Amino acid sequence: MRQLIKPENTMQKTSFRKHRVERFSTQQVTRQRKERQPKTVILFNKPYDVLPQFTDEAGRSTLKDFIPVAGVYAAGRLDRDSEGLLVLTNDGALQAKLTQPGKRTGKIYYVQVEGEPTPEALTALRDGVTLNDGPTLPAGVELVEEPVWLWPRNPPIRERKSISTRWLKITLYEGRNRQVRRMTAHVGFPTLRLIRYAMGGYTLDGLANGDWRKAE
Repeated sequence: MRQLIKPENTMQKTSFRKHRVERFSTQQVTRQRKERQPKTVILFNKPYDVLPQFTDEAGRSTLKDFIPVAGVYAAGRLDRDSEGLLVLTNDGALQAKLTQPGKRTGKIYYVQVEGEPTPEALTALRDGVTLNDGPTLPAGVELVEEPVWLWPRNPPIRERKSISTRWLKITLYEGRNRQVRRMTAHVGFPTLRLIRYAMGGYTLDGLANGDWRKAE
């Protein structure tokens, strides 16, 4: 009499419930690892002609040429032809605090303009001017001497010997595209050089051009 041999099922069964638990457990661990990442804040004194990003397909100078730290991103832009403080962080809340208009975080700029700004021009900048994207918020504006901590720009600005230049200290509470340059041009005094000195409580103090350091 033949003995019936029951074929073995060599395929291992995995319950749908177990698969879901393992999948969601993996996602939870990944999320927890991200949450555990320490807060990083980097202050960088950006030179002229450096892009405020880590990559560029055209081969231009970027943050990667200066900062060997991964996982941080610039809080707000600082145009290629502008210099000074760039804050980089992996903290989304800090980025929002420094850049969102509703937070009203002050940003201080030292601006070299062509010509001698008139009292009327300074008042207009303080009260707000109407640009092509709408009126600007009131700003802090004062005439100052050239900063003693200023570094030489490479290349130097193009000055016209027949026209004098002056420095302004401008405090903005918003951040539109090329706003300072558009504001000074609007009142008849084009910007020749633009340096961001502070964002909120972060400043350039003790930071040479092209250098960076970690902040609290």
